Amino acid sequence: MDSDGTQEARGTHAHPVPRPGGPAEVPAMPPDGRSLAPQGSNVPPRPTQAPGVPPMPDGSSFLTWLRMPRPEAPPGVWRFGHKPRPEEEPELIPARQLLAGAVIAFLCGWLLCSLLYNGYLGGFWLWPWFVLAPDSWTLGKAGAVGGVASWIYEGLVFVGIFAVFGKIGHWPELWRRYGPAAWRRSTSSDGPPPRPEADPAEFPQLRAAGAVDAAERLAADARAGLMRDVDHARIIRAWQGVRSGRHSLASFSGAVLQDGAAACLHPSGARDLPARLARHDLVTGQVRLGASADDPRNPYAYRGTGLALGPDLLGTSLVAVGPAGSGKTGAVVRPLAESLCLHALAGRAAVVVVGAAGAGLGPADAYDVVVRIGNQESEYDLDLYGGTADPDEAAAVLAEALVGDLADPHPGSDSRRSTTVLAQLLGPFRAVHGRFPSVPELRQLLDGAPGPFATLRQGLLDAGQDSLLRELDARERQMGQPGDVGGVLADRVALLDRPAFAGFFDTSGRSRPFTLKALDHPVRVRIDLPERGHADASRMLARLVLAQFTASVAVREDRSLFACLVLDDATGVVTPESVRGIQRLRSGNAGVVLTLRTLDDVARPLRGPLLGATGCRMALSGVTPWDGQDFAEVWGKEWTEARDVTDRQIIAETPAGKALHAVRRVITGKAPTARAVTVRQVERERWSASELAHGVPAGHAVLSLTNVKGEHAPPLLVDLRG
Repeated sequence: MDSDGTQEARGTHAHPVPRPGGPAEVPAMPPDGRSLAPQGSNVPPRPTQAPGVPPMPDGSSFLTWLRMPRPEAPPGVWRFGHKPRPEEEPELIPARQLLAGAVIAFLCGWLLCSLLYNGYLGGFWLWPWFVLAPDSWTLGKAGAVGGVASWIYEGLVFVGIFAVFGKIGHWPELWRRYGPAAWRRSTSSDGPPPRPEADPAEFPQLRAAGAVDAAERLAADARAGLMRDVDHARIIRAWQGVRSGRHSLASFSGAVLQDGAAACLHPSGARDLPARLARHDLVTGQVRLGASADDPRNPYAYRGTGLALGPDLLGTSLVAVGPAGSGKTGAVVRPLAESLCLHALAGRAAVVVVGAAGAGLGPADAYDVVVRIGNQESEYDLDLYGGTADPDEAAAVLAEALVGDLADPHPGSDSRRSTTVLAQLLGPFRAVHGRFPSVPELRQLLDGAPGPFATLRQGLLDAGQDSLLRELDARERQMGQPGDVGGVLADRVALLDRPAFAGFFDTSGRSRPFTLKALDHPVRVRIDLPERGHADASRMLARLVLAQFTASVAVREDRSLFACLVLDDATGVVTPESVRGIQRLRSGNAGVVLTLRTLDDVARPLRGPLLGATGCRMALSGVTPWDGQDFAEVWGKEWTEARDVTDRQIIAETPAGKALHAVRRVITGKAPTARAVTVRQVERERWSASELAHGVPAGHAVLSLTNVKGEHAPPLLVDLRG
């Protein structure tokens, strides 16, 4: 179950990316940096400690982490150790009023008891005692009370009086707010471990299915400190494969009994990332980005809670807008990429991260494939045609990359004509040469060079490809005609036909091209774009990756694997076709993360559709008012209470009143007034453009969320530094 090439050295696979070797191949490593693999394993030790993960050598910390409650919560709430709050904010009595009321209630209760005890109010409160008690219990003269039972009766009466006044004076609230319970630090109680059938560290789901030996081995490794969060997530993912029928129970049990917590490894052999910067919880699949601000504009249930994202939210896609330095890469993209890489190691996800070289998207060791376009030392190349053998599909994807940003945002006629032109060339070329053209060859064909056309014509004649010959003839007739897009395509291809890219986009089989068809497997990919000196080419390549991603995830066989594309800078990437592709990702268990410096980097007719196609929208500190207006429109309005206060001058009619008003005016300097308060329901924007532009503090963002089930959270003010 762990064989099939999962332990070979990197770079020796027959395929361009690592392939899975078993049910669910993905593991983790201990936070103290020591390897969790058994003796003899080829898993290298980690030099750094990852925050928020249970340490070695014993498993007490891991077991505590695993048994930590994770209650159900609204979308975006960090569920690890979360304590749910009520939906509505309770009315809190001001401290001064609470203390004064408690003291006054005590004094009133004491006064009433004193008056009753000393007989100033009569003896009516003793009548029930005289009626119910036997004569032998009453001692002394008429009206007197004696005996222990009489004292108990009096004590009960006084306790009842103080209970009533304590309720009036809010003594329980005073005790909760200032009593000894508030002095103690809130620490998790070390209670008894849960029952075996409810203890996740005992793997009850395996025991219930009859894999008792495997459950015992995993529980022993967990207690011994040989298991960590990625190991647990990877094994649970493998067990899901057994339950769905993709793998057999015998192979799963055999792998677990042989390797324990190191079973079902990821094809790379890694059990964790080289380092972690964010807090992750692989039980819920969340990564913590910050904390919801304790702000009146946030719903009470969210105030002060951790803010976290996971595949259930990223499945609706995320767009983040903010100027340079607002924290898009460091506070949003890097934690999300790190989380998705951990999910890939657990066999749950496939991730492609695209950004400029040196953008800080994580070390190269955290990825299986690193494509450095323009760097001649890059081990991997990028397949320009997405790994497809269909000329029409390759033409559609390539046309989107080349001229997608030039197409009409409404029905894209230019994009359709470009697809037709490319298909007229790619089909004949593949039929003759058995491959698609390289960048120089494609440029020559689009320019209408006579030599390549003559070679294609002769090859098609020799092969008897009459239909493809007609395609080539149609292309020759269209060249030079008004409105022909061949020249535009040739100019765009020329951006890739540069010396810096001479060794890239090879179609002859001499290089190791990466194709997004590999997203059927839990693979971690980083693509570095050469922005310096090649900004137009970088934007074109980013469009190419996005187009290939949306096309490949739509035809995946195993959609239980979450696929995500992270674009660190989506400037010039959003096109009409890409917006339609993003809308289709949710049904394929996939999503994209896009960051923009401003919505001005998107064509005006596409801004609304883009914000509508993504379920999660983030406006970071420093957005412009016109960007804020687009967010305000998509977030809509809500009903709220508006209080109108009116001060009306009081006119005195009597001489005494006039004199009193004159004295008051001399003392306060103001005329006596009466205040009238009007409360009404009005509909206002959740966040106005002005508030988004000027009311979001530095290091904060306003974020709205929608998960794949349709549950949503209103715009929240989030502290990305918390």
